Amino acid sequence: MDRERARMLVAGVDSSTQSTKVVLCDAADGTVVATGSAPHPGGTECDPRAWWDALQLAGDGLLDRAAAVAVAGQQHGSVVLDADGTVIRPALLWNDLRSAGAADDLVRELGGPCWWAEVTGSVPTASFTVSKLRWLADHEPASAARIATVLLPHDYLTWRLGAAEPVTDRGDASGTGYFATARGQWLPEIVAAALGHEAGLPRVAAPGEAVGQAAGGAVLAPGTGDNMAAALGLGLEPGEVAVSIGTSGTAFAVTAVPAADPSGSVAGFADATGRFLPLVCTVNAGLVMSAVAAMTGTDLAGLDERALAAAAGAGGIALLPYFDGERTPNLPLSTGVISGLTTRNATPENLARAAVESVLCSLADAAGLLTGYGVDRRRVLLIGGGARSAAVCALAPGIFGVDVDVPEPQEYVALGAARQAAWALAGTAEPPAWPAPPARRYSGASQPEVAARYAALRAATSSWAGGLPPPD
Repeated sequence: MDRERARMLVAGVDSSTQSTKVVLCDAADGTVVATGSAPHPGGTECDPRAWWDALQLAGDGLLDRAAAVAVAGQQHGSVVLDADGTVIRPALLWNDLRSAGAADDLVRELGGPCWWAEVTGSVPTASFTVSKLRWLADHEPASAARIATVLLPHDYLTWRLGAAEPVTDRGDASGTGYFATARGQWLPEIVAAALGHEAGLPRVAAPGEAVGQAAGGAVLAPGTGDNMAAALGLGLEPGEVAVSIGTSGTAFAVTAVPAADPSGSVAGFADATGRFLPLVCTVNAGLVMSAVAAMTGTDLAGLDERALAAAAGAGGIALLPYFDGERTPNLPLSTGVISGLTTRNATPENLARAAVESVLCSLADAAGLLTGYGVDRRRVLLIGGGARSAAVCALAPGIFGVDVDVPEPQEYVALGAARQAAWALAGTAEPPAWPAPPARRYSGASQPEVAARYAALRAATSSWAGGLPPPD
């Protein structure tokens, strides 16, 4: 323990949709010393107290060794508290799409897409916190009337850990739909318009600020959203695009100027350092590959093997991976589509290849949308659980049209939170300069015909895919 104190340890927490992960790191260089994890309940809503219980379990024997702690959490979740600070109902999570109609109503009522993009940096969809608040006002008015304070998931955990007051950071705040990202200010009038009355919001802390102390005396950093923490953990620099394949898919980049996309495809987020983080999110990513693996009677390792055994283009099969509705493009009621099946090409290998190609094409489209906001995509970094797939790594350069670097597997969200904790502990103007993670480079010939077939299917079906809800 004395040796640990001498080298100073910091803890980073990733409270994601599926689990809590904790990493204990050397504050000087980010070397991971120990890790812990605990699962979360499934579904699209969750009692925030379950996250707290998971944090206690995952952090057992780790948090008490840390000189500083920071929490990164899943974005957009709505933690609603009454006047006594008691949780009113389970938090509606980012992947709860019931609020799609509420999002449309808010966009229409408050000036249209251009107004939202100009004022907040983003056009809200079902995922955004502001949409959840309107859904509650419409469908659970008694609960909505009790709301005195609205927090994000990471805000709630930082507060429970011992923050002096409810706090957030500009990165996670920028995903609510009621934050002026370019100016760094709350827009309480939007909260009132969504909810029907005013509600308290957490203080927006400065990047790297110490916001309190945990029970054991550890310094508390403000925390941030999961994508912002991943950028910090990767040491993402301008010109680099991170593509994450997990439950959802994301493509994001660090820039010096804010984004404002009236189409709503690019979310104009802030990052955790004072810069900006334009981001495109897809609802469907890794679970598409899991579903196709199960559908064809294999597991993810078998899917990899089959996909690599098939030729590029999957024998003419194309798949639209909107299995669970989609956010980019905004088609919340859409379902998956398979095109080009014949008796000659309907093999497990081709279906596996089509699944991997479709997820990569969807994310390549997402990354391409960032180019309009000063992102030149000279380097693509592939992270998330999907980056452990041999087929994903091998096929990605051909789909993205550039070499792809795959950093060694780490919990980059938790690592970014730990780096923020080290920053708050040091009290410096900039985060500590931890070494960039080692990465393996993948190269391959461009496959424009695969992207073209995917684009044709997307164009042919997107006009009606949003209007066909799945059967009961």
